[in-house]
Amino acid sequence: MDIVILILIVGYAAGIWKFWKGFYRTNFQPTLSNRLILALLWPALFVTNQSYRQNFRKALKGK
Repeated sequence: MDIVILILIVGYAAGIWKFWKGFYRTNFQPTLSNRLILALLWPALFVTNQSYRQNFRKALKGK
C-alpha cells in the first residue's frame, strides 16, 4: 500500500514539474498565480476540463 501512495505522489510531482516547465507553450495568461494554481490543480482540471487537457498536453509535449 505504501508503494502505491509513493507512486501517486511522484506522479503528481512529475506532472507539476513538467507543466511548470512547459507553461510558456500554453494559451494561459503568464502570471505567477495562474502558473501556480494551474500546476497544483492539474489532476482535477485534467479530468474535468477539455481546454485544460489540450493545454496540458501542449506543455508536456511541446505541440
